[in-house]
Amino acid sequence: MLNSFDHLLPEVIFEAVEKLGGRCTGRFLALNAMENRVYDVEMEEGPHLIIKFYRPGRWSQQTIQAEHDFLLKVEAAEVPVVVPLKDSSGCTLFKKNDIFYAVFPKRPGRLEPELNHEQLKRLGRFLARIHTVGDSIKNAPRGKLNPQTYGRDSLKILIDQNVLVGNLANIYSQLVGEIVNRIEPLFEGQETTLLHGDCHAGNILWKGDEPYFIDFDDMLYAPPVQDFWMMIGGDDEYAMKNRDILIDAYLEIRDFDERTWKLVEPLRALRMIYFNGWIANRKDDGAFKMAFPNFGTEQYWQAQIENLSNQLERIKIQLEKTPDY
Repeated sequence: MLNSFDHLLPEVIFEAVEKLGGRCTGRFLALNAMENRVYDVEMEEGPHLIIKFYRPGRWSQQTIQAEHDFLLKVEAAEVPVVVPLKDSSGCTLFKKNDIFYAVFPKRPGRLEPELNHEQLKRLGRFLARIHTVGDSIKNAPRGKLNPQTYGRDSLKILIDQNVLVGNLANIYSQLVGEIVNRIEPLFEGQETTLLHGDCHAGNILWKGDEPYFIDFDDMLYAPPVQDFWMMIGGDDEYAMKNRDILIDAYLEIRDFDERTWKLVEPLRALRMIYFNGWIANRKDDGAFKMAFPNFGTEQYWQAQIENLSNQLERIKIQLEKTPDY
């Protein structure tokens, strides 16, 4: 998983892009991406293209193809997404030097730090359409978000990678165990759908007042509220006002189980745990070393324990104040 990008030389990138036709000018730009390798490539004719090389060892061919198939169905549902380009035989996924890759049209856009009422309504309606498409896909080869996969499995990665430090290893492990045991009953019987999974503001770009969703690399089966809490971000008065606008627009198209708001803090905790496991599996990758230079140190785990302890208290408070309807 860690040494497979070393041979992505310029000529390899150009040959991969030109598989779909056209010629590269020789100019390209590496885009900001840690998990995969993504490049903006200038073409002799026509607009720039974006090529994405998927990290080997993470997803199978079937898993990546499921992402592409989902994107095509979401686009057909009139949701603004960037779909991979097809070759003459209709294929969207290719392989070069044992690395899967896809080519996308370049769609310029900007991040919006604050959204107005109309923008939030658009996002709510589009999110409902994405989830409706997800409802129609029952057995895609994608993961599931629950306390086992994001909690216990992530803790096992940390233990197997031997990155937990001294006595802090026991404290962190016990804390994860308490969180998982406390929240596990909340996920029993929960309806899930295939959804974006990483639907934060950084994965929504804007052109004028029109958004488009990018980076479905982490799509998986999860309760629909997963995409809401990531899009909303916080829990202050401003965030709750935005949440109400989003959900009202969402309900114009699709039902939403209000009882699942109590999953927000548990889902936030699971993401924190999962994130550490994700880094641990890539800790020797140069990009990750630069981004997380203190990972695995005593200082790092002390901060993680403090954060998770605070999150456990938030879970307790939310469960006390959220009605069962």
